[in-house]
Amino acid sequence: MSTEVRVPTLGESVTEATVATWFKKPGDTVAVDEMLCELETDKVTVEVPSPVAGTLSEIVAAEGETVGVDALLANVTEGDAGSKAAPKAKEADETDDAKAQSPAAEGGEEVDVMVPTLGESVTEATVSTWFKKVGDTVAQDEMLCELETDKVSVEVPSPAAGTLTEIIAAEGDTVDAKAKLAIISSGEGAAASASASEEAPAPAAQKDTSGGKDIEDAPSAKKAMAEAGLSRDQVTGTGRDGRVMKDDVAKALAAGKSASPEPAASAPRAPVSADDAPREERVKMTRLRQTIARRLKESQNTAAMLTTYNEVDMTEVMALRSEYKDLFLKKHGVKLGFMSFFTKACVHALNEVPEVNAEIDGTDVVYKNFVHMGIAAGTPTGLVVPVIRDADSMSFAQIEKEIADKGAKARDGKLSMAEMQGGTFTISNGGVYGSLMSSPILNPPQSGILGMHKIQDRPMAINGEVVIRPMMYLALSYDHRIVDGKGAVTFLVRVKEALEDPRRLLMDL
Repeated sequence: MSTEVRVPTLGESVTEATVATWFKKPGDTVAVDEMLCELETDKVTVEVPSPVAGTLSEIVAAEGETVGVDALLANVTEGDAGSKAAPKAKEADETDDAKAQSPAAEGGEEVDVMVPTLGESVTEATVSTWFKKVGDTVAQDEMLCELETDKVSVEVPSPAAGTLTEIIAAEGDTVDAKAKLAIISSGEGAAASASASEEAPAPAAQKDTSGGKDIEDAPSAKKAMAEAGLSRDQVTGTGRDGRVMKDDVAKALAAGKSASPEPAASAPRAPVSADDAPREERVKMTRLRQTIARRLKESQNTAAMLTTYNEVDMTEVMALRSEYKDLFLKKHGVKLGFMSFFTKACVHALNEVPEVNAEIDGTDVVYKNFVHMGIAAGTPTGLVVPVIRDADSMSFAQIEKEIADKGAKARDGKLSMAEMQGGTFTISNGGVYGSLMSSPILNPPQSGILGMHKIQDRPMAINGEVVIRPMMYLALSYDHRIVDGKGAVTFLVRVKEALEDPRRLLMDL
């Protein structure tokens, strides 16, 4: 019996995709939900799983072809995988027999380590790092390994105390959302099982032996320490047995315990002498970082990108915020920040210059009669852009609540794909990191992105006198294919006017 493999739903407003890669070829045996191919759209990458177990009998849409929603991609013949599956079943039986005769079976209970919940719309992950090796003793909730998806990194804790007796998914393996990662023997037989399995191959463990005890820091904390240039002894761990958590790194940074990171390697890669080779470290890019790199380069290759600049006097916004921030917090339960003012000012300007809020679709220009505002946010794993839907109909309080909620989800890696899709315009705030001026890159298929920067006191000529004012440079990158210079400059001037006199927002001027 033949089963058709068709293009799945691609997401809001996406009607076609390109077949990027086939992971299987005709004649290959496939399991249920095993990845067959990967599709690329202008927004996301979509992996297509096999609907049944069997043999891939025919590929209808080859790599590079453009297909629409529900188009036929391939055919899978059911029931032909039995002969090839038999040896695996036999091996599994032999493995089970061996386990039955092992010391673990006599005195311990086997506990499966499964892939945890990966989040909405995430169906698979890559095993990036194992922190334990076969034979290691583990405590309950101690970190065993880290998984990477194209959105977030997921830490896998031990479900029980015991000994890691088998690693099923090695580093670099791709696993689905219901896969088994490892087996732990708990109880009295764990120690005996450890000695019996020491010879089994497994990834090298990464241990922190400070204090004479094996303590595995949180992977997210390790990444944060590496990015900040902090050493392990500069951070005080508050987790189990002194384990360093992500919040501990943030506290250490706030206390000023930072060290200078080594300079990044330049590109293109220069020849490396034999003396320097041992001092290098090669780390595979995460799937999220690969996606970010690909989309940003696609944006530069596709759009006729241009940036225009202006500056804004933040005196009035800062005074208004200072006057009402306590009352705002008391009434709405959220702090009054600058982002709500900028969001409101951008909405006001987009109403006057609608082409900045539009996008190109083939030979058509699609104008949006709504504003889904993307707010770029930096996370330990990379840049994400959560979207505040219908920001044009929200109050200051609603905008601040949405920004706080989406920001927390971004930091925790809990944003769903739906929360990052459909944006019509983006605001990026490099000022929180100290940026004085930059040229932001468009977030396709959007036609505009506003770059905010550091507020800095500068001498300004006001009414014939030199006074010190808190100034911020603004940058608008736009797609010159759809937005003319006049429209871009007008947009930025309207944002500037609204921020320098916030009353204009109330008067719709």
